[in-house]
Amino acid sequence: MPTYGYDCADCGAFDLVRPMAEAGAPAPCPGCGAPGRRLFGAPALRSLDPAVTGAIDASARTAEAPGVVDRLPASRRRTRYTADPRHLRLPRP
Repeated sequence: MPTYGYDCADCGAFDLVRPMAEAGAPAPCPGCGAPGRRLFGAPALRSLDPAVTGAIDASARTAEAPGVVDRLPASRRRTRYTADPRHLRLPRP
């Protein structure tokens, strides 16, 4: 079952594990029993691929001051050159 966040006017925020069918209904505060309203937050990103998480973090770090690039990144693929004479007749950009 998912965990939902709620806010009590007297006690503050609290989390409850509830079925999805009951997510929108007010939840009783575990401290005082008053009904709490549901809070909406950002989704949990823990289940993302570590490469995607690293890219998101790198993007956030360089948002204000991007790094300076002084050369092209190294390519792992070999450049293929063709010997087909028909390719010489193709239009050039």
